[in-house]
Amino acid sequence: MAETFDLILRGGVIVNQDGIAEGDIAVRNGRIADIGSFRSNLAAEVLDLAGLHVLPGVIDSQVHFREPGNEHKEDLNTGSRAAVKGGVTAVFEMPNTVPPTVEEASLEDKLGRAREGMFCDFAFWVGGTRDNIDRLAELERLPGACGIKVFMGSSTGSLLVPDDESVERILAATSRRVAFHSEDEFRLRERLAERRENEPQTHTDWRDVQTALQATTRLVALARRTGRRIHILHVSTAEEMLMLAGYRDVATVEVTPQHLTLAAPEAYRRLGTLAQMNPPIREAHHREALWWGVVAGVADVIGSDHAPHTLAEKGEPYPKSPSGMPSVQTLVPVMLDHVNAGRLSLERLVDLTSHGPARVFQIAGKGRIAAGYDADFTIVDLGRRVSISNAWIESRCGWTPFAGTEVAGWPVGTIIRGRRVMWEDEIIGEPGGEPVRFLETLSPVAEPVPAEA
Repeated sequence: MAETFDLILRGGVIVNQDGIAEGDIAVRNGRIADIGSFRSNLAAEVLDLAGLHVLPGVIDSQVHFREPGNEHKEDLNTGSRAAVKGGVTAVFEMPNTVPPTVEEASLEDKLGRAREGMFCDFAFWVGGTRDNIDRLAELERLPGACGIKVFMGSSTGSLLVPDDESVERILAATSRRVAFHSEDEFRLRERLAERRENEPQTHTDWRDVQTALQATTRLVALARRTGRRIHILHVSTAEEMLMLAGYRDVATVEVTPQHLTLAAPEAYRRLGTLAQMNPPIREAHHREALWWGVVAGVADVIGSDHAPHTLAEKGEPYPKSPSGMPSVQTLVPVMLDHVNAGRLSLERLVDLTSHGPARVFQIAGKGRIAAGYDADFTIVDLGRRVSISNAWIESRCGWTPFAGTEVAGWPVGTIIRGRRVMWEDEIIGEPGGEPVRFLETLSPVAEPVPAEA
């Protein structure tokens, strides 16, 4: 008797490591069973994807979902709704919550909350601090942990680790890749007077190029000295991108859609404090250097740095206004617009949002369309033109810096482990997210039950 499947994705254009080609994808028990051509009567459900492109599920490795402690801005449920509405199938959430994720109990608390309320799959960064260095080797290997995150600038309390001695101790204590917010805290403190009240464009003057470059220069030297792997988040300067091309043995690189799309001073004139983020939106020549890094292969991943605040908070006069903007939901449409504009190929976008995260973070069973992998798919219509609106945003903050921007290319479906969770802008069913697994820290899981022949 012929093999049967739970789901067949019929006739879509599959974008994967071996190129772009039309085909069918068969799914069984939440995993990809086969790729080819299959009769419709072999599956309980068949989705006709003619004219649509099927990407490996998009993985956003940098989001701030604010729970616990700041649920008035966002929580794990609303953040995950934003993710799947935008075509994102898995997220890595940051540790600067209240309390911070710096020990096993706070990680377990987040995992429990996520299992109950998140629509997408998830993992959590554990904050590296001076106080938990002796426990990092254990903490980074806990189920549900994607690794250690260190703030060299732009944080408070124990999460701020500005000095080389402590950073070196953290690197020496860990074995997985460590992620860094790379801004020099000492220079930030020295330059506080560069901020001018009610002038958000001075955010770039305060957090200048040297603030980022000094921290990243220190980091790559420490990585070489300790023989450890580092991941530089939201690279924003031409100088860093050019330098990091010489450190591919130890450093991987993240860029954000915001830094690839917006530029000073226009962004600050148009958006005011809504354009305020750390590191800042910079002048156009920095943006062009980031695109050079994308084309030349220096950039490894795109992360959204989704960091929502309410409009009331963002409406405070600069510099009282908080830094950060919602962006997980707009990652895919903004980047598809760049694809349609010819700035990068669809294959390169897949490399940055699926293959790259899987490679950099050693994700188990995600990031490719291949037999045996999780059946995670981002379904997109490259021909659809849509004007992004605040009304479309699922984040609790209710706004986006891209409101009013017309994009070419749109996420029309999000499938996670064979289950449709978003289709044509409608979120389907109940939360069902599960922890992402990693090759370096595999924990036992139940084997899927084979379907009857």
